[in-house]
Amino acid sequence: MTYDRLVCANCAAPVSEGRCRVCRANRERLQQENQWGSLSPAALVTLLIVLVGALALLAHQTV
Repeated sequence: MTYDRLVCANCAAPVSEGRCRVCRANRERLQQENQWGSLSPAALVTLLIVLVGALALLAHQTV
């Protein structure tokens, strides 16, 4: 979930605006948690395919 759609229970404003200290704290926490969440599913699948390919190439070279 992204913080741009969340509404703060403390001040009833969008968390993305950071109007109160609760909003700012939650916005900071969500930004830190979602570092990998910002990647699209297609990018994650591509990274997985590249990793499997690299491991296969490495295994083939040692045989």
